[in-house]
Parts: sequence; C-alpha cells; structure tokens
Amino acid sequence: MNSIKIFSVFLLMITIIFTSCNVKKNAVVAHRGAWKKNNLPENSIASLRHAIDLKLAGSEFDVWRTADDSLVINHDAHYNKLLIEETNYADLIKFKLSNGEKLPTLHEYITEGKKNNTHTLLVCEIKPSEITKERGKLTALKTVETIKKLKAEKMTSYISFDYEILKQIRQVDKVTSLQYLEGNKSPKEVKSDHISGVDFHYSVFQKHPEWIKEAKENNITLNVWTVNDGDIMDWIVENNFDYITTNEPELLNQRIKNKK
Repeated sequence: MNSIKIFSVFLLMITIIFTSCNVKKNAVVAHRGAWKKNNLPENSIASLRHAIDLKLAGSEFDVWRTADDSLVINHDAHYNKLLIEETNYADLIKFKLSNGEKLPTLHEYITEGKKNNTHTLLVCEIKPSEITKERGKLTALKTVETIKKLKAEKMTSYISFDYEILKQIRQVDKVTSLQYLEGNKSPKEVKSDHISGVDFHYSVFQKHPEWIKEAKENNITLNVWTVNDGDIMDWIVENNFDYITTNEPELLNQRIKNKK
C-alpha cells in the first residue's frame, strides 16, 4: 500500500509539471495566441505557433461545440454572423480567417500546440453554452476527452467563467489544473471546491487586493487577465502573480525584463 501511495504522489508531480513546478512568477500567457503585433487572426494556428516560438509560458484559446458536435476554436459565440452552437462545422469553414486559415478544430489546434513545444502551456477556455448549462458541461467533457486522446493533458490547463464546468471536469480528472475566471468567489472558496486557482480580471484584484495574499497563502494558482496597459503591467509584476494574460506579450516581456 505504501508503495502505491508513493507512486501516486510521483504521478501527480509529473502531471502538474507544466502548471506549477517549472513556472516562474509573472509568467506571460498570450491571450488568444500571440496575434496583435503581427496582425494575425486571434485563436488561429498562426497565433498559437507565434506564442510557442516566443517561448511564452502559456497561450490561451477558446473552445465551442458546433451543432454537429465538432469542437472548434473561436472567441465569440458567433463566427461570420453564424451562431457556432447552432451551425454545422462544414458551414462554418466556408469562411476563412483573415490569413487564409480555416476555423481550427480542437484536434488540429492541440496537435499543432504539441509540435516543438516543451515550454508553452495550452490554456483552454471552455465557453459556457448559450443554449443550456448541461450542453456546456458536455462540451467540457468532450474537450477533456479529446485532449487526453491526443496525450496533451500534461501540457493543458482549463479555465472557464462557468463554475459548474470546472467542477464537472474535476469529477473526471482529479489532478488537472482548473482556474476560475468570473471573479465572484474568494481564493479560499475556490480552493474548497478543489479548483486549482483564480484567474480574474485585474480590476477584481484592484477591488480585492487581499485576494492576492489569500491566493498565495492557500497555495493556489494566481492568474490575471487581460493586462495590456503598461502601468497595470507594472503593478501586477510588483505583486508577483503566477501568470499574466495579455494581448501584448512582447511588451509585457520587455517590462518584466526592465524590472530585473
């Protein structure tokens, strides 16, 4: 029994290597990939590739499920004025991204994210369904299933504004990294539900600066979004967050370097 317990602890440590052990403070996460400086489409394969090439700590992306159960990467509920959840994938890909790419599937996106990547965490935001709560939870399960099939679970973390989606994922995966986005629960509350961390808008931490200390004291991941202003960047860096999500990864990296 003792040897089994030791092995379980070892397996857990290996599983979280991307999400905690190798992460320095103020690690930069590209919001929807590193797209802005080079005018790439958000959430595109190209913006993901650029984030990996920049050796960023993470690259965030957004998942929806189509009417015919395809998992696709897009920020908004609509794509080219079509509601993704009510449209088949074949109809969505009739319209190209601005760089000529088609709308990527989750399978394609994760497959690309694994290539030549030993440093960039894939930060998967699962969007709450606009149809039913249950549909959103099923999307979450299908997303986790796909990522596990691609053997990318050790380099992926999950975030969502829907707390029930995170709790649903925790039921099927006891060790994966989960972070809550909404900003309406304290770090202690989040930890009590076995959610790994908080990932709030910076205005939430400005309103509740005590939550920065509370997150650190409770040893949960401390992330912040979406930090694009230089002065806000400096304030976040001074408070030593674990991750900083930004549309301006190049600028943030430079400001962090200037602080050293």
